[in-house]
Amino acid sequence: MAVARATVVATFAALLAAVLWASYYFFVLGVTPRVSPAALIVWPFVLGGAAYAALSVAQGHGRLLARLFVDPAAWGRGLLILGMQLGVLASTYLAGAIDTSILSLLGDVVLTPILVMMLLREGREKARSPAFLLGVGLSAVGAILTIVAGGSPKPLTGVAWVVAPLVAIVVAFYFLAAAQASRKLPSSAVVSQSILAGGLLGVLVSPLMPGGVSGLRIDTPLDLGLVAALGLTSFFVADVFYFGAIERAGLILPAMLMASIPIFTVILSAVLLGFRAPIVALLGIPIAVAGAVLALQGVHLPWRSEYRPPAQAEPTGK
Repeated sequence: MAVARATVVATFAALLAAVLWASYYFFVLGVTPRVSPAALIVWPFVLGGAAYAALSVAQGHGRLLARLFVDPAAWGRGLLILGMQLGVLASTYLAGAIDTSILSLLGDVVLTPILVMMLLREGREKARSPAFLLGVGLSAVGAILTIVAGGSPKPLTGVAWVVAPLVAIVVAFYFLAAAQASRKLPSSAVVSQSILAGGLLGVLVSPLMPGGVSGLRIDTPLDLGLVAALGLTSFFVADVFYFGAIERAGLILPAMLMASIPIFTVILSAVLLGFRAPIVALLGIPIAVAGAVLALQGVHLPWRSEYRPPAQAEPTGK
């Protein structure tokens, strides 16, 4: 009963994360073209990471968080999350937004569960479940139909053949590395450090980004507010929900539920932009939902955490 309750809580947490990540596009639309890509890479990391670090300190993990900044592996996770954002940006320019969205989705829904089973030996029994395999396939197909409904995919040419596939790989490896590190340390310290590290590394490479160093400047309070909201939603609150779901039900369930991001994007587009979804998008929604229902059958055990908080000091006598 406790495992089933944890699975339900994890499902709702992962879906809330998916809603917030679906909103990313609308914040970006709100500041484009006034805010440069360099600013959209760096400041959401910095602002979201600062909020996440404040949460970690409030939970009593300040010292652990500070120690992570001298840990090479922690900076490696920062490099992965920065690579994820830069890869999405580069792939969007080279391959188009639709192909990039599909590749990010495949990194979450397909590649992450495969890596979890192969490298971490978690949930390997699901690889033998026809319902799980069919569910993964249907979720991916339904979500891809919803994405493609936004326009025609752009054919890959030249360097796009190298950059585009890396999106799926980096997405999967970042979440895998961060989740694995959270086995031994509090997830708030692990994730906040990687997000802040991504922002700091982003400042270092900003001369190579569109807009350059001068593009880091944000001129108006409205744009600053929108970028801050983007950082707090996509790089703080969404991650809190997502990694909370991982702690309660393992990594496979939250990864699978990321197939709902295009669905929520279509819904938000209809509400905020008056977008009328094509038949293909509407067809993809029930297919993705049916796939998720199939894949999420059975037991989803909590993530095997090895972290034990320091013992509280024994109360002294009067």
